[in-house]
Amino acid sequence: MRIAAAVPGDAEAVRALVRAAYAHYVPRIGREPAPMSADYEALIAEGRVWIAGRPPVGVLVLIPREDHLLLDNVAVAHRARGTGVGAALLAFAEERARALGLPRIRLYTNAAMHENLAYYPRHGYTETHRTSESGFHRVYFEKPTPPRQDRGGVG
Repeated sequence: MRIAAAVPGDAEAVRALVRAAYAHYVPRIGREPAPMSADYEALIAEGRVWIAGRPPVGVLVLIPREDHLLLDNVAVAHRARGTGVGAALLAFAEERARALGLPRIRLYTNAAMHENLAYYPRHGYTETHRTSESGFHRVYFEKPTPPRQDRGGVG
């Protein structure tokens, strides 16, 4: 699956995919999760949004920080769930962290998104803490970025 930087013309498709992917969480949380109201035009202009496929079946928002890469959002279209798109996006985030020289990836999810609380540890993420921020009960995860493998020969 091809993962590429989103371009300005992708903003509406990204917004629609994210809104659909997160809609079933609204009753659990009692309000829209933060990714549903993000400014995707601005995020795309800043080079922070990546999409899987055209039209997109997956969205990834990555924000480089001083000592880590923040995986701010990962969303997969309902029709593509269970096909490996999410895992491919997580692997892409690791590659971006390595390319940027960042030693770890951090992310957070809402405590009510119990599927994510099981999903991220299956992909090597460790829970670091829980907190309340902006009225959301968030669970933070972290994963070290494995060093780049040298694919060269002996010499």
